[in-house]
Amino acid sequence: MKIEKILLAIAVLAAMLVQTASPSTMEKEVAERIKKVGSICVQGESCEQATAATGVTTAASGGADAIYQASCATCHSIGVAGAPKMGDKAEWAPRISKGMDVLYASVFNGLAPGMPARGLCFTCSDDDLKAVVDFMVEKAN
Repeated sequence: MKIEKILLAIAVLAAMLVQTASPSTMEKEVAERIKKVGSICVQGESCEQATAATGVTTAASGGADAIYQASCATCHSIGVAGAPKMGDKAEWAPRISKGMDVLYASVFNGLAPGMPARGLCFTCSDDDLKAVVDFMVEKAN
């Protein structure tokens, strides 16, 4: 009976520790990548926070790697919803074999089940998106 009480106490303490543990590094990274980028500035209100919205275009002008990190890595780093993982030759090969125009169309228009149109980078130009596709294909070759 005494052993059972000790085991129960250990189990309760372990459960309490698990509940108070901080999120894993991966969870923190995902939360950072999907956090709100900016806000809308309405005429007549203080617009101090509106400058945060320019962060998206700054990332877009930072080149393919910056765009990948800001818009694509959330899914392509771990393969969310069937997304081919960055640098995984086996996953990218059948897609690359269809040709670059098909890959570009996938990013422009989206692709079921999980590829959103424009990779959710609505501030990216077509050339920006093509550069990111080229960057990802290069990493898979």
